[in-house]
Amino acid sequence: MKHVLFCGNTKVFDGMLTGMLSIFKRSENEEPITFYIYTADCTYLKPQYTPLTEEMRAFFEKVAQKYNKDNKVVMIDVTDLYNKEFKGCPNEHCYASPYTLLRLLADLVPGMPDKLLYLDCDIMFNKDINEIWNIDVTNYEYAAARDQYGKVLCYPNYINAGVLLFNLKHMKETGILDKARKKLRQKHLPFADQSALIRSTSKRKMLPQKFNCQAVLNKKTVIRHFAKRLYLTPYPHTANIKQWHVADVHNKLKYHQFDDILNEYLALKHSFEEGEKHE
Repeated sequence: MKHVLFCGNTKVFDGMLTGMLSIFKRSENEEPITFYIYTADCTYLKPQYTPLTEEMRAFFEKVAQKYNKDNKVVMIDVTDLYNKEFKGCPNEHCYASPYTLLRLLADLVPGMPDKLLYLDCDIMFNKDINEIWNIDVTNYEYAAARDQYGKVLCYPNYINAGVLLFNLKHMKETGILDKARKKLRQKHLPFADQSALIRSTSKRKMLPQKFNCQAVLNKKTVIRHFAKRLYLTPYPHTANIKQWHVADVHNKLKYHQFDDILNEYLALKHSFEEGEKHE
């Protein structure tokens, strides 16, 4: 059994669905996968920060079980844990959203597996999940690839926390996540959870860039991370194109490698929305 973790609210339904589909359509499906979803009610910060619904979880599981009847989707509302650990902290209004902090609660959630693949909701697999899942992290807290810009602007092994292969058993032993949460409560950090995790790390395994490609997509890419990136032409600017922005993926990024996944995503999303209308 493989174990994958997503974190977010209703606004990243599209990201979770496309991410899951990319795993199914680019991987062997003989071994079942349990998808864990951490969600929370943070509407006191913004009205749109609403937790995912049971209807969404059930829909994800129905899709997942089309590919393997033993796949599961487990949704865990961590609102109480979030309020205890992070409410009112200097990093709630961070560069992304408070939901990026949820992965740092993994050691406090009962019943989590010893090995866990955390994924941001703006990623898509281009190759088999086994390529990253089978990496040995026995003697490490986690494995991660370098950040596209941080490895130049900060230091060569500065990591991006959008793809993290957790050795959760060892992380509990070293207390890395507890240390990271304390740092987040103490002062504002430039990249919130990512900064806190990096500063709390005892030992990590560096992965090749193909496991978290934030700027390119080529034949070596295992995971394409649709993060905000810098473009130099026709003038220097940033763009934040996500995989569910299908027209921009085609017209601006010129990607068609994911069309089979995105076509299924669009059909499934339409089906879900139609089902909600008739309830």
